[in-house]
Amino acid sequence: MQYIIDAAGKKLGRVASEAAVLLMGKDSPGFARNRVAEVSVRITNVSKLSIDEKKYAGKIYTRFSGYPGGLKKETAGHVAATKGAGELMRRAIRRMLPANRLRDRMLKNLIMTA
Repeated sequence: MQYIIDAAGKKLGRVASEAAVLLMGKDSPGFARNRVAEVSVRITNVSKLSIDEKKYAGKIYTRFSGYPGGLKKETAGHVAATKGAGELMRRAIRRMLPANRLRDRMLKNLIMTA
């Protein structure tokens, strides 16, 4: 089954939470936590999202390599400027999915268009 979400004029978190629920399959009667739902979610008009300037400056993504001095930080504005608004959406959805072996397989069912 394929779902289409129009992101034009909507907030980032609202669209991301809707997509995360659909990717997990929680809306279907055959929901099972240990299986990837056979759905694909297409998000259109990602570049027309309503994102506040405060979010661009204040939201900081961090990752750690495990080595001394390996903490890397980047703001949401920098991510949007280098990789586009679709990357912000992908990261938001990724963090709303359960952190298990199925997360990457669920994310493969996500399609975003500008």
